[in-house]
Amino acid sequence: MKIVFDHIIPEPLKEYPHAADSLWNNKHVIENGQKVLINAASGKGKTTFTHLLAGLRHDFQGELSFNFVAIHNFSILDWLEIRQTKFSFVFQDLQLFPTLSSEENLLINTRLKGGMPIDKLKEWAAYLGIETKWNTPAGIMSMGQQQRLAILRALSQPFETIVMDEPFSHLDEHNTRLAISLIEERCKELSAGLILTTLDPTDKISVDKEIKL
Repeated sequence: MKIVFDHIIPEPLKEYPHAADSLWNNKHVIENGQKVLINAASGKGKTTFTHLLAGLRHDFQGELSFNFVAIHNFSILDWLEIRQTKFSFVFQDLQLFPTLSSEENLLINTRLKGGMPIDKLKEWAAYLGIETKWNTPAGIMSMGQQQRLAILRALSQPFETIVMDEPFSHLDEHNTRLAISLIEERCKELSAGLILTTLDPTDKISVDKEIKL
């Protein structure tokens, strides 16, 4: 998935100053398969950036295109295909179903989008240390456990690019390393790209380029 930001400026950020090398109001290209770190302080638009890629908001100036097609030309069916096969997301608010168990959250995703067999999901859950929460409602899990579940869910579906909005904010260093290892393994398996937003420029993940907001 080739992504081009051509002088994008979200409406809520129009009145704020932006650095000369900022993603906003400049032209930036993310090539197919690239690993990209989006590094910015709070309030600079990291979540807005993620929501633009997901088609959840369209209040911006400029042009955003995927594989040379501007997103304002996409139909509902186009967005459905994009979210099922092109992009996978870990949103900052995680978007888990709080009353459903870990297993149910994962199975809903795999049934809708196609993905991992149950044995593989259990193997990954054990690797991330949440296997004992398999039957636990997501809403009563700790934030760190919920983040690991959301990461696992995102990795379980097909994708060309995975977009993760501060996915390690509630994880300690050990669990962050485990999550990064699994993410890198899955991206390599699918020859997929990675876009990671972070407050912490020291996140220990190998990237091809860094973009500031």
